Amino acid sequence: MVPTVRGRHAARLGSMRITVFRRLMADEFGATRAEMLAKDHVLSGLGGRTVDEALEAGMSAKDVWRQVCAEFEVPAERR
Repeated sequence: MVPTVRGRHAARLGSMRITVFRRLMADEFGATRAEMLAKDHVLSGLGGRTVDEALEAGMSAKDVWRQVCAEFEVPAERR
C-alpha cells in the first residue's frame, strides 16, 4: 500500500492530491474494491503496473486517474 500523508502537507502527485485521488477511487468503486484494484489490477496504460506501483514510481495521480477512468470506462461526468 502506498502511504498517504495527512493534514496541511498532504502529498501531491501532479496537480492532484493523493488524498483526492484515493477519494475518487473509493467514490467510484467503493473503498474495498478501490483498494484491491490499486494493489492488484495491472493496467497496460500504466506501463504494466498497478495503480500503487505507478504512484510509487512517480507517475502523477492525475495521469493515473485518467488511465483508471479509461480502463474502467468511467463516465466523463465522474472523471
